[in-house]
Amino acid sequence: MSAETLTSTEYIKHHLQNLTYGQKADGTWGLAHSAAEAKEMGFWAINVDTMGWSIFLGLLFLFFFTKAAKRATTGVPGGLQNFVEWVVEFIDSSVRGSFSGRNPLVAPLALTIFLWIFLMNAMDLLPIDWLPKLAATITGDPHLFFKVVPTTDPNATFGMSIAVFLLVLYYSVKMKGVGGFVGELTLQPFGKFGLPANLFLEGVNLIAKPVSLALRLFGNMYAGEMIFILIALMFSGGAMLVLAGGVLQWAWAVFHILVITLQAFIFMTLTIVYLDMAHQEHH
Repeated sequence: MSAETLTSTEYIKHHLQNLTYGQKADGTWGLAHSAAEAKEMGFWAINVDTMGWSIFLGLLFLFFFTKAAKRATTGVPGGLQNFVEWVVEFIDSSVRGSFSGRNPLVAPLALTIFLWIFLMNAMDLLPIDWLPKLAATITGDPHLFFKVVPTTDPNATFGMSIAVFLLVLYYSVKMKGVGGFVGELTLQPFGKFGLPANLFLEGVNLIAKPVSLALRLFGNMYAGEMIFILIALMFSGGAMLVLAGGVLQWAWAVFHILVITLQAFIFMTLTIVYLDMAHQEHH
């Protein structure tokens, strides 16, 4: 699976393909062995690597925060407690600054979104071939597809954004009533005489929220992963390319720390803002 045994194009395509499980064209169920076979599996196929890593990282987040909560002390705090308290204070400040309503769900949701997405994004900092090679060695399949960054899969980013969107719809109806919610979609900004235009503009604005959330996160992380893959190709060249690749990989990884943190923060902040808008009633 290394760049030495595959052409550059094959190497790139291999790293951009998920490990997909679903129903094959002959009716049997199993893992896809090519991009075409994965496509044939259709909507109900599951990207096993995306699901596995996202669940694992979510459990990892819960484990450490539960551990910190159980060991919390009023005396001199340990390193883990210090870190957790700092993160909680940071999230609390963000929620207080962007959310004007009263809802006990918002702060825990913001904390979960930020840290879960950050952990998924941070998988991009691991050397591009380490975990795929380990998976290939364990399974005995040298050409196994295995992506380790869940947020480079649009299925994951759209899943999260749709969940946020459903919360926005729920609280919009709960706080304003069905009539108030429908009124916002049909009576703004041009009043009752501009109903068709109002519905079109507000409908597009509403649908754009989950789409923009998902595509912004996916696009930035996918581009970052692509750059890591292109840099990795340099290691199959001569000594000068290996040296240049090492420097570029280090420099991009350092810069990428900002990217993965910023993307998690943006997703969290927009979620808070959208929920705040859902709690506000316009007259």
